[in-house]
Amino acid sequence: MKSTLSQQNLKTKQRGSAIIYVVLAIIALSLAIGFYFFEPKQPPSYKPQPMQLSSEKAETQPVQASLPEVTVYKSETCGCCNKWITHLENEGFNVVSHNVNDMNMIKEQSGLLPGLASCHTALVDGYVIEGHVPAADIKRLLLEKSDIVGLTAPGMPQASPGMQPEGLPPKGYDVIAFDKQGNTAVYSRY
Repeated sequence: MKSTLSQQNLKTKQRGSAIIYVVLAIIALSLAIGFYFFEPKQPPSYKPQPMQLSSEKAETQPVQASLPEVTVYKSETCGCCNKWITHLENEGFNVVSHNVNDMNMIKEQSGLLPGLASCHTALVDGYVIEGHVPAADIKRLLLEKSDIVGLTAPGMPQASPGMQPEGLPPKGYDVIAFDKQGNTAVYSRY
């Protein structure tokens, strides 16, 4: 009788172990299938590509008396953004500013790649202007009518309009032109 009870206990334990293994196998299989079909998509990594800008400079003629309006999207608390707006206004631009909570959405909608981002995004005459781009570069762009998406001063260059006292010349950074394919080229060097 004792041997029959031991055999029954052994069979019960074996069945319990088998059930546990089957459940674990189902869970593992479900996870593998889930990861296969629902693998999180990684954003493409940004790799700047060289871009050719026209070697011909626009004729040195004054920018039209009436500059186009600049629309700026920025965080409400960004002091350097406000100083950059003042820089543009002092250079003759009419600026309309919008405080937004989700700057990443604005940058994405503007076609800006993450490696080119700065603190504020502006739109002027169909071009994207990202960050502390000097007004002189914006005026040049408007004259040349370059076939690009826009200009950027990636990051927050310390010696740029809005980051330093008004009236000091920009220095120590590049303004980058970028196109729809992610190609970049130095537009101005300070």
